[in-house]
Amino acid sequence: MIDLSSKLSPWLHAPSWCIALSGGLDSTVLLHLLTSLSRQHSLPPIRAIHIHHGLQAAADAWPAHCQRLCDDLGVELQIIQVKVAPGASLEQGAREARYAALADALRPGEVLLTGQHREDQAETLLFRLLRGAGVRGLAAMPGQRVLGQGVLLRPLLDVSREALEAYAHAQHLVWVEDPSNGDTQYARNYLRHGVFPVLRQRWPQAAQNLARTAEHLSEALGLLDELAIEDLLQASTPCGFDWLPLASLDLAVLRALSPARQRNALQYWLAKRTRLPDTRHWAGWEDLRDASGDGRPCWRLTDGELHRANERIWWLTDDWLKVPVGQGWDDPAQSLTLPGNGSLRLSGMMQQGPLRIAYRKGGENLQIPGRGRRDLKRLLNELQVPPFVRSRLPLLYRDEQLLAVANLPGLSQGAWQLHWCVPTSEQGLR
Repeated sequence: MIDLSSKLSPWLHAPSWCIALSGGLDSTVLLHLLTSLSRQHSLPPIRAIHIHHGLQAAADAWPAHCQRLCDDLGVELQIIQVKVAPGASLEQGAREARYAALADALRPGEVLLTGQHREDQAETLLFRLLRGAGVRGLAAMPGQRVLGQGVLLRPLLDVSREALEAYAHAQHLVWVEDPSNGDTQYARNYLRHGVFPVLRQRWPQAAQNLARTAEHLSEALGLLDELAIEDLLQASTPCGFDWLPLASLDLAVLRALSPARQRNALQYWLAKRTRLPDTRHWAGWEDLRDASGDGRPCWRLTDGELHRANERIWWLTDDWLKVPVGQGWDDPAQSLTLPGNGSLRLSGMMQQGPLRIAYRKGGENLQIPGRGRRDLKRLLNELQVPPFVRSRLPLLYRDEQLLAVANLPGLSQGAWQLHWCVPTSEQGLR
C-alpha cells in the first residue's frame, strides 16, 4: 500500500492541489491515490493539467485518454498545448516547455504534484554524474520547490516503479505508454534500458541506494545554501542609489571569499534568475571579477547578464538589455509611461512649452545654477552613476535644450524634478 499522508499533511491548507497528468503510469497512479484519499479525508480541491507537446502522432490521443480518466474520477482537467523550441536536446526543450506551461497555469498558493518515482531519481543522479555535475546537480530532483505562484511537490520519490505497477494492476488502472520511452538514442532511456538492468543484476538495490545518495547530497546542498545565504547577506550592501532597485552585490565582499565560496554564493544567487553555467563557463566570472578598473566587463548567461560597475556586480535582464526610444510629453501634469523603461512624473514648477524625453547619445551639456554649462558625461562620472544606467536615464528636453536628468536632483535647470520609476530586472526570477 502506498501511503502519502505524511508527505501531503503540510499542504492540507493549500487552496488546491493540481496533478501534472501525462496519462502514463506514474501520474495516473498519483491521481488515483489522491482522489481515493479525498474520499476518506478532507483535502483541498483537486484538479489536473495535461501538457500536450505534439511531438509524435501517438500523443494526439493522450488528451482524450486523460479526459476520460478525469471524468471517471470526477476531476477537472485543463489541457495545454505547447510548442517545443528547436535545440540540441529535444528532451530538455520538452521539459522546459512543460514546466513553463505548468508554472503559468498554477494559481497563487496552489500545490502542483508530479509523479516522479525512485527509479526516476536514481536515473537523474546517474545521468548528472556522468555529465560531471556538482553537488547542486547531484542533489537530483528536490522533493519540493517553488514553481510560478505555487509549489512543486514530488511525493513519490521514495516509491519504486514496481510498487506503482502493483497498485495500478490492483486498481485495474489503464495508462498510456510513450513510444519514445523505448528509444535508447535518448540518454535517459539508454540508462533505463541499457545500464540499470545490468546494475541490478550485480546490485539489486542499485536504484534505492542511488536515490538515497541523492538525499545525502541534497542535505549537503542545504548546508552549502546556508553558507551562501550568510555570504550573500554580507555582500548585499546598499548600492548608493535608492531609486535603482536592481539586484546587485558588493564585489569587495565576494573577493574576500575563497574561489569556492564565491562560486557557491553566486550559484545560489543566480539559480533564481537563470540557468546556471557549466564548469567551462565559470571563467566568465573570473574575467568579470578581475577586469581592470576602467573596463566595462559583462558576463552573458542564458537569461541575462552580469555587469560590473562601482565595485559591484549587477544582474540585468528583460528591458535592461534593450535600447529605449525617446518620445514626446504632451501633458507633463500627467505621468508618462516609457515603453520598456518604467514611467516618469514631474514635480515642482514647470514652464510651458513642448517637452520630450530623450536618451544619451554623447556630447550633451546641462546648465547648472552656480556652475555654468557642464558636460553631462562628466557630471554623471562625478555622481558615479553606473554606465549601464546612463544609457537609460530619461533626459527632459524643451526643443533642443536639456532641462533635467531623471532622479538626479542636482541635475536640473529649475525648480522642478524629474522622477523616474525604474524597471526592475527581477521579472525573470525562476
